[in-house]
Amino acid sequence: MPADAAHTPPVPAVVGATASGKSLVADLMAQRLGFAVLSADSMQVYAGMDVGTGKVPVEQRHVDYYGLDIADPACPYSVASFQQYGRSVIERLFSEGSGCVVCGGTGLYIKALLDDMVFPAGEQVGNPVRDKYNQLVDEHGPHHVWGMLNDVDPASAQAIDPHDAKRIVRAFEMLETGVSYAEQKEAFSQIGAYYPACYIGLRVEPDVLRARIDARVEDMFAQGLVEETERLRAAGADEGLTAKKAIGYAQANAYLDGRMTLDEAKESVKVATHQYAKRQRTWFRKDARITWLDADDNSAEAFEALACEALDVYERACVQLERPDGTDEACGVVS
Repeated sequence: MPADAAHTPPVPAVVGATASGKSLVADLMAQRLGFAVLSADSMQVYAGMDVGTGKVPVEQRHVDYYGLDIADPACPYSVASFQQYGRSVIERLFSEGSGCVVCGGTGLYIKALLDDMVFPAGEQVGNPVRDKYNQLVDEHGPHHVWGMLNDVDPASAQAIDPHDAKRIVRAFEMLETGVSYAEQKEAFSQIGAYYPACYIGLRVEPDVLRARIDARVEDMFAQGLVEETERLRAAGADEGLTAKKAIGYAQANAYLDGRMTLDEAKESVKVATHQYAKRQRTWFRKDARITWLDADDNSAEAFEALACEALDVYERACVQLERPDGTDEACGVVS
């Protein structure tokens, strides 16, 4: 934890599943607080990936935004890189007497940013261990390489889905540095806070969220997801480690390559996004620090009221946090 963390107000973080309305609530909160918005989304970091990642359009941003367009889609980007970037933003804003509303659905990015996570060494490019096992996955499939992991580190293998190639390879990388994936996962829930934070979750009923996701996917294709994917391919993003596999872009690539019809691509994006939203809900439900607010109504009036609820939660968190001067005005809520 930074030496001066106790002398700063808590960092507000708006979390939840995709299509829950996080971006709008975060923007409204930031306007009232005089803060910026810091996006914590593993896909919105990539420049040019706008339509498919649901970035807030520039004309709808009412405050300064950070965490967007900070990486090249053709190049690798890691959660450790985001941690370093995001904390530098928070520290600078703190030093200027301001702050930011963290907003995102990538749970690991938020945890890495706000909790005291330390990442083992390992580069995404030029890492011979990663290259070796990625090649084995390509040649024999993830289940085969999972079996290899099970032979040398059964505890870690049992903690990873046999089809999750990324985590299987990561487990071998960690073994190379003397770290067990299973041991790190066990310690994961015990990690303390790096910054004091106020977590606000937006909860949407599954059927309502499903309908919102389906409508969002249709809108993404109408706004030019396929054309955006074509531009990214022309710029070399199709060779990237992550971008070409992102939900929406993977299916658009399949359509462009003739492996899916347009309707099949849309349906595939919907299914993948439903599954992703379920994983997000599962992740965030485990965090007892989150105060949940209902966000079923997506009217403009409802989101204004929701932002006021979120600000009330944040103001209470400010009061509860021990302040050296015994006051609560430092949170900066504008009435």
